[in-house]
Amino acid sequence: MTGADAILRCLEAEEVEVMFGLPGGAILPLYDAMARGTTVRHVLARHEQGAGHMAQGYARASGRVGVCIATSGPGATNLVTPIADAWMDSTPLVAITGQVRSTLIGTDAFQECDITGITIPIVKHSWLVQDVRELPEILKAAFHVARTGRCGPVLVDVPRDVQEAELDFVFPDSVSLPGWKPPRRGHPRQITAAAQAVAAAERPILYVGGGVLNAHATDELLALAEHGRLPVVTTLMAKGAFPESHELHAGWPGMHGPKWSNWALNKADLVVAVGARFDDRVTGKLSAFAPGATVVHLDVDAAEISKIRHADVPVVGPLRPVLAELTKALEPVAGRTGPWLRQIAEWREEYPLRYEEGEPLKPQRVLETLQELTAGRDDVVWTTGVGQHQMWAMQYLQCDVPRSFITSGGLGTMGYGIPAAVGAKAARPDATVVCVDGDGCFQMTQQELATAVLEELPIVVVIVNNGYLGMVRQWQDMFFEERFSQIHLTQGLPDYAMLARAYGGVGFTVESDDELREALREALASGRTCVVDARVDPREHCFPMIPAGAAAVDTIEFDASERVVA
Repeated sequence: MTGADAILRCLEAEEVEVMFGLPGGAILPLYDAMARGTTVRHVLARHEQGAGHMAQGYARASGRVGVCIATSGPGATNLVTPIADAWMDSTPLVAITGQVRSTLIGTDAFQECDITGITIPIVKHSWLVQDVRELPEILKAAFHVARTGRCGPVLVDVPRDVQEAELDFVFPDSVSLPGWKPPRRGHPRQITAAAQAVAAAERPILYVGGGVLNAHATDELLALAEHGRLPVVTTLMAKGAFPESHELHAGWPGMHGPKWSNWALNKADLVVAVGARFDDRVTGKLSAFAPGATVVHLDVDAAEISKIRHADVPVVGPLRPVLAELTKALEPVAGRTGPWLRQIAEWREEYPLRYEEGEPLKPQRVLETLQELTAGRDDVVWTTGVGQHQMWAMQYLQCDVPRSFITSGGLGTMGYGIPAAVGAKAARPDATVVCVDGDGCFQMTQQELATAVLEELPIVVVIVNNGYLGMVRQWQDMFFEERFSQIHLTQGLPDYAMLARAYGGVGFTVESDDELREALREALASGRTCVVDARVDPREHCFPMIPAGAAAVDTIEFDASERVVA
């Protein structure tokens, strides 16, 4: 068979269900092979960046490796942002790109670029396939590397002549990668030391990151927390990894986390970091972060241990067995954490999320209404763009089910939400997938609404439309003496509801609480791709907020008297 046929046979052998891509000259042999037949569904994106984010959304919603495909040159470079996003958020991704013929590489041929060189800093590994006979082994290795150890993106670049060349196809049973040896278990002595540290602490807390989801270790996390009566804070990337309605859930730490959540983390005497990396958006001023705490750090990636905060008790290993062994080693003392849990509950009561209700429609109210209309359902998957709406979604949407909240964390990629929602719908066709977007984010990837409609992957997009690049406006107001520069987008151009209808979907424009509830109810029940343009108060800022570089306990809270004038 040809190399192109071999690529498809490899995807089938890896039990890939869906791939996302856009054809072009250097990848045409692969698309011709698709026309001859494959069991893998192809979703045609309108932009390669959209294809990459769809593959990420698929991976995050399913827990499997996402696959995206692009041609050479600009097709490949359009995948750079999704690849970088997957690198920062540890999303398992295999990107397959076409390349110019082998004889043309290095000649500046039409649509040639060194995509393996370009992506060196943002992939776990990459391959430029030079011999068609190596294709099966390389693709087997690519999927293995993407999903083992710390998950992440890999890239396989295949010249057109390699796709057209012939080989006797045999898919390998195993992978031979002598240099790739992710840990298989945690060291028993370190796990014992971690258990002793937890047992000795009066104010312990579990600081949980997205690594728990990648490790499929949410059940083990719940068992540990309940066994030790340990409060749990979950980062933005771990939202849903621990049930947020659970009495032990202590919120979300970081720049826009509630004051009580940041206090719980920073006044603990023991911080157990589980698949988290002490990101600057969580720690704030590092020297002032949890200053009195002993740190136990559990992670599959040894490079993260003590990279930012010194780990007094490091445990390197896959989180699922490590958490199970830690629970087994931990001997709980009845009522030991009771006073600490009551203190956190008091802080929660004293420092709730607050905003001033009324007209114009408040963005927080949009999220509260979404929560009210979906309460008790476990079939809803949320995606978001990046900005104020993302933080309000974190604050006001309650997620009790793993993989129900999908967003761009480390890279903070505007435009992530819509294509990620399409990918999540492909992964979970029976789910109701809702993208909470901003008007700035929406306009970056709105064309993927066509993909949602034509591929019959219906999503609901709720635009928190304040007519501005909202988070930039907030920073310019608070830290740049109200010098508002190049942020005004307007609320009415384009007409988002009319645009949704132009793409074959359903559009709603709402400006009041009553209109909002009815539009959201109809959109959620429609089974069609819908856009709800919620025109909200442009003066509203996202609080609480910790200024960049400030200590995590130095929280700025909502103050109605200091609201910016529109």
